[in-house]
Amino acid sequence: MVNVHATGGSRMMSAAREALANYSQRPLLIAVTVLTSMAQEDLAELGWDAAPIDRVTHLAQLAAASGLDGVVCSAAEAAVLSERHQTGFCLVTPGIRLAGDDVGDQRRVVTPVAAIAAGATHLVIGRSITDDPDPAGKAREIQSSINNIAAH
Repeated sequence: MVNVHATGGSRMMSAAREALANYSQRPLLIAVTVLTSMAQEDLAELGWDAAPIDRVTHLAQLAAASGLDGVVCSAAEAAVLSERHQTGFCLVTPGIRLAGDDVGDQRRVVTPVAAIAAGATHLVIGRSITDDPDPAGKAREIQSSINNIAAH
């Protein structure tokens, strides 16, 4: 999986797609929309008056129109994007935290189970695992909770 920034625009995203076209095992190409560490006030500081969901949906549409395989977005936006994009459009969701975990610098966080329920296709889980005294055990616990919802 390779990512580019959707704010680079369609010309840049299309060029990235074309650069990967001849690989026999082409990696997925996804575009970063709005960082999960950003909230409304952070967007305003950059001169973007739109709410995060509006900015994310616009950038995701631009990425899809440019032929990308998906986007990086908060799981908080995954439900809207999964409704608006075709099956197979990847929704890679960082900012995943377990209930009770410190959110750190993240602003738009959800649990792994909530992210999957919202339509996330790929979860990026960092600090909930790496900050645990038993990272491998914590990863198994998360996998188990995900397996439990998949079984239902």
